[in-house]
Amino acid sequence: MSRDLDANYAPAFGGELGFGKRPALLLVDVVMAYLTPGSPLYDPRFTDALASCERLTAACRTGGVPVIFTNVSYRAGGADGGLFYKKVPALRAFLEGSPGGAFPPTLQPEPGELVVTKQYASAFFGTSLAATLTASGIDTLLIAGFSTSGCVRATALDALQHGFVPFVVADACGDRDAQPHDANLFDLSKKYAEVVSESRAITLIARD
Repeated sequence: MSRDLDANYAPAFGGELGFGKRPALLLVDVVMAYLTPGSPLYDPRFTDALASCERLTAACRTGGVPVIFTNVSYRAGGADGGLFYKKVPALRAFLEGSPGGAFPPTLQPEPGELVVTKQYASAFFGTSLAATLTASGIDTLLIAGFSTSGCVRATALDALQHGFVPFVVADACGDRDAQPHDANLFDLSKKYAEVVSESRAITLIARD
C-alpha cells in the first residue's frame, strides 16, 4: 500500500486493539478444496499459507492455546447454503462427503479440539461459535485460513462485532491473488482487526 493511502486513512482509522488474556486460534476453512490441483478453488498460493497455519497451530498447542477449526458442508442441492451457494458455484466442492471439505493430512484436529461446520462465509453466522467462545472465557481470536478476502475477512469482522478481539495472521492467510489479499488485510487493519505476522503471533502466544 502506498504512503499516500496510509496518510489518507491515518486521521480517521487505525486505532489499536490490545491482545487479550485468553486467546484461541481459529483456523478458517483450511481444507483440501483450496489445496488440490484441479479444484475450482485451488491456487498454489494457499500452500505457503498452510505451512504458516501448521507452525502457528504447533505453537498454540505447545503453549496451551485452544485451537478451533472450521469447515464447510452442504446437503445435496445446496439448499442450506441459500443465496451464497447460488452466488459462488465453486461451493459445490463442499457438498456433503466431498473430499474438498476434508482437512489436510498435515493439519488435522486433535481429540478435544472444536470443529465448527458452517454454510456461510463467517464462522459465526448460523453457528454456536460465539456462545462456545463466551462459555470458554475466550476474549481474543488469532484468525488464519482461507480465503483472506472471503471467509477470513467475514469471520474477523463478525469476531469484532461479537466482542472478541480479532488478530488476523497475515502469513497464515491465503487468497487467489495478491491484490485482494493485500487490500483486505489493509482494510481489516484499519477498521476491524489487528493484522500481524506469523512471528508476531507466535511471540504473543508465548507471552500469554
